[in-house]
Amino acid sequence: MSEENHTRVKEFILLGFPGSQFLQLSLFILFLVMYVLIITGNVAIIFLVRTQTCLQTPMYYFLCNFAFLEIWFTTACVPKTLANLVSQSKSISFTSCLLQMYFVFSFGCTEYFLLAVMAYDRYLAICYPLHYNIIMSSTLSVQLALSSWVGGFLVISVPAGLIARLSFCGPNIINHFFCDIAPWIILSCTDTYLVEMVCFIMFAIVILGSCVITLVSYIYIISTILKIPSSRGRQRAFSTCSSHLIVVTTFFGTLIIVYMVPPVNAPIDLKKIFSVFYTVLIPLVNPLIYSFRNKEVNISLRKSVRKFIVFMRRQKKLLD
Repeated sequence: MSEENHTRVKEFILLGFPGSQFLQLSLFILFLVMYVLIITGNVAIIFLVRTQTCLQTPMYYFLCNFAFLEIWFTTACVPKTLANLVSQSKSISFTSCLLQMYFVFSFGCTEYFLLAVMAYDRYLAICYPLHYNIIMSSTLSVQLALSSWVGGFLVISVPAGLIARLSFCGPNIINHFFCDIAPWIILSCTDTYLVEMVCFIMFAIVILGSCVITLVSYIYIISTILKIPSSRGRQRAFSTCSSHLIVVTTFFGTLIIVYMVPPVNAPIDLKKIFSVFYTVLIPLVNPLIYSFRNKEVNISLRKSVRKFIVFMRRQKKLLD
C-alpha cells in the first residue's frame, strides 16, 4: 500500500461538546477552573510531601507520585479541550491525535498500577506493622513506583503502534473531546479487529489485574482491622487507608460505569459525560479527599498555611 493511500485523512475534527456559543463559553470557564484547581491541589500535595518531615514515608512517596501523575493525566487532554471550546477550528493532526491517545492511556494505566501499589503498601502497613519498615524500604518504594510508570507507558505501546498503521480515508469527525480509542478507530477504512482485540485484552489484564490486587489487599486489611480489640485502634488503623480506599472506590466505580455501559444502547454523549468524570472530576476531588480525610496531610497543610501567614506578616513589617 502506498504512503498516499495509507493515511488519506491526515487531520481529524474533535467534535467535543456541540452547542451554542454560550454553552461553549460556559464549559470553557468550568473546565478552566477545574484544571487550575487540579494543578493547584496536586502541586500542594507534592509540596507538602517534599517539605514536611512527618510525610517522608513510602505511603506519601506513592501519594506524591500519584499527584504528579494526575497533573500530567489531565494536561494530556484538558488544554486541547479548552482550545477547541473557544476556537472555530477543532482540528487535530493524525500525529497529535496519536500522541494524545498514547499519553492519556499511558497515564491511565500508570494510575491503575499506582493504585494497586498503594493498596499493597497499606496491606503491609496494617497486616505486618512490625516488619513494614524492613519490607517497604526506600529502594523497594522507588522500584514499585518506577515499575508503575514504565509499565503504564510500555503497555500502551502495542495498541498505539497498531493504530499508527491504520488507514483513514473517509469521515474524520471524532465524536469525543479527546482522541479516545473507540470513537477514533471506527473511522478507519481498514480492518480494526486486531486493534480491538489487543485493546480488549490489554485493558482486561491491566484493569482486572490491578483491581484484583487492590481488592485482595483490602480484604486482608479489613479482616486485620476487625481483629484489633480496641475501637480506637481500629479507627486509627482504618484512618491510615481510608483516603486511598475512597479514591480507589471512586476511580474504579467510574471506570466500570464508563466501560460497562452497552455501546449499542448507550448514547455517545452519555459516554462523554462519564469520561469527564474519569478525566477531570476525579483528579479534581482526589487532593480534597487526601487533604480532608488524611489527618497527617491535614495537619501538615495547616502548619504550612500558618508558616506562610507568619512569613507574609514579617515581610509586611519589613516593607513598612
